[in-house]
Amino acid sequence: MTVREILDSHPQPSSLDRGVLLRCIEDCVECAAACTSCADASLGEKDLQELIHCIRVNLDCADLCEAAGRIVIRQTAPDLRVIRAAIEACAAACRSCGEECERHAAHHEHCRLCAETCRRCEQACNELLSTIG
Repeated sequence: MTVREILDSHPQPSSLDRGVLLRCIEDCVECAAACTSCADASLGEKDLQELIHCIRVNLDCADLCEAAGRIVIRQTAPDLRVIRAAIEACAAACRSCGEECERHAAHHEHCRLCAETCRRCEQACNELLSTIG
């Protein structure tokens, strides 16, 4: 069963655009995994000291993406103020993490891939924010 199928079967579906909502949820989940994996890969690098800040923002971003995805997926009686705050925080974390990973992208493929994932998630969050108003 996919997230889309579950959302489609929900007895109280959100009034938000289903495609935008689903894209944000999926990108948040993917970004949380990418950031966690990037932090772990960074721990194995020889230049670990240079990656400490990157690891920190990876882990912060992963936590915020996971929380935002979980909040957005809940359809019953949503509080749009809470959803907006969670998505804004996620977008900010993705922007920060994407920028930091981009600094290391030339030397670490995991950082390049993580930066791309963060940018996609930030875009999905901003798109959902624009539908909330």
